[in-house]
Amino acid sequence: MRDVFNDQLDQMIGDLASICDDVRTAVHDATVALLTGDAAVAERVISADEAIDAARERVEETAFSLLLLQQPVARDLRTIVSALRMVSELERMGDLSVHVAKVARLRVPHVAVPDDVRPTIERMAEVAETMVSEVRRVIARRDVAAAIALGRADEEMDQLRRRSFTQLLSEDWPHGVEAAVDLALLGRYYERIADHAVSIAHRVVFVVTGEDPRSVEV
Repeated sequence: MRDVFNDQLDQMIGDLASICDDVRTAVHDATVALLTGDAAVAERVISADEAIDAARERVEETAFSLLLLQQPVARDLRTIVSALRMVSELERMGDLSVHVAKVARLRVPHVAVPDDVRPTIERMAEVAETMVSEVRRVIARRDVAAAIALGRADEEMDQLRRRSFTQLLSEDWPHGVEAAVDLALLGRYYERIADHAVSIAHRVVFVVTGEDPRSVEV
């Protein structure tokens, strides 16, 4: 029975890592749609979100089954409870990618991001996508050092967010209210993807160590 239980736990962790792959693809494709004005790519991101939602349901079903039938304790219990929270955050990251894709679709046939703002948005997207990839590694390997290091990428995202606000609030902003609103929303979406990545990484630290990640040194 113990071997079966461990196999189910490993499968659940594998499912979380697989969802990370789907989320990374969503972030990437949503950004492509945003920066090219490609409506077909935007629609693909929006449609693919159903698969992420379905994967979340599968992880939840496995977790609830394990809680009910196995009555786990200690690290096993932390793993299952944390998995429930992590899969919810991964789904939310997918939703945020959909929001980016919808901004892109709304502005077709035009591109939503003005040329002079493009470098900031490109970098925000790159950081977000990298953080999702790192989260996958953190989950799959239970890598505490990588989990804690992820916070440094989030610091860059915060700096980029501030830069975007500086741009859109400048007195000589030439692109009007509509573009300013788009930029404010996009910055928030990418920032929240990064925030969720850090939150998931912190949960992995808790699973492995049983301690508050803020108190763990590596």
